[in-house]
Amino acid sequence: MCEEGGRLYTLALRAGRLAREDADPAPCLIELALLHPDPDDPTWLRPVPPVVALSRQLNPLEQEIADRRRRAIDLAEIFQPFMALGAQMATTSDSITVLEGGERINAALNMATSQCQNEMLTLQPSDRLSERSLLQGMKRDRPLIERGVRIRTVYQHTARYNPEQLAYSARLADGKAEYRTIDELVERLIICDETVAFIPIRDDQQVALELRHPGIIRYLIKVFEFMWNRAVPLSATTPYEIAQDGITEIQYSIAKLLVEGHVDEAIARRLGMNVRTCRAHIAKLASLLGSGSRAQLGYLIAQSGILEREEAPE
Repeated sequence: MCEEGGRLYTLALRAGRLAREDADPAPCLIELALLHPDPDDPTWLRPVPPVVALSRQLNPLEQEIADRRRRAIDLAEIFQPFMALGAQMATTSDSITVLEGGERINAALNMATSQCQNEMLTLQPSDRLSERSLLQGMKRDRPLIERGVRIRTVYQHTARYNPEQLAYSARLADGKAEYRTIDELVERLIICDETVAFIPIRDDQQVALELRHPGIIRYLIKVFEFMWNRAVPLSATTPYEIAQDGITEIQYSIAKLLVEGHVDEAIARRLGMNVRTCRAHIAKLASLLGSGSRAQLGYLIAQSGILEREEAPE
């Protein structure tokens, strides 16, 4: 109702009628059916009682509400058979979350580690730790140790020659943090309290999965324990650079990956070294075996029997 219409409707109710010409400034009175022509004198308009006017306005709305309620009941009955399946699907989808971007990944990791109470397991392929990443790691891991959380981390053997990683490990290795190394790791893995795990799904580390499905978590823990039991404590010596028949342990690891058909970049990533160092070792292998080409080197490795050597005892 317009402002002028409210004033004129009040006058009409008090006087019992209103001159038609006086109602011209408020056409809303006619549109809302608040006035009707006086049957005795067409120059006058009589007001419709407020109770009647209100009822006329509410009836269509109440009818629409009733229609929508019936529609809602019909829809609920239609979808009822599918609700159990939908709940199952939601449970499955909620257990796997895609995290895009370093900021979101770090936020999810920080949240998980802040809630971690018992143990954090990590497979961490070696790379050069920058001062910034070192500080971020300390900021995340130090509170874990202070509240008694056990941390177990597996690096590649190359971590033993990385001053930044050695310094980082030394600052945290105070009984609750344990570090071991192994010849190769495929990818990163972080598990908190057997409830949540994180794995990358792109080489640039900008997309990761947050996993909370109990079955997947149990499987990933078994993968970690498999690697952990075959790794060497960081404080112990390793046969990594001990030569057997002129072939060092690192060259032996490279030979295995060469025969499997991996390119230099993939071998370097799995062994935690830069590509230049990897190619230098490949060149030494080629020289030792008398190979003149990459294809011939793979053949000579397979024929030489070096891949059949027994593992050195720990």
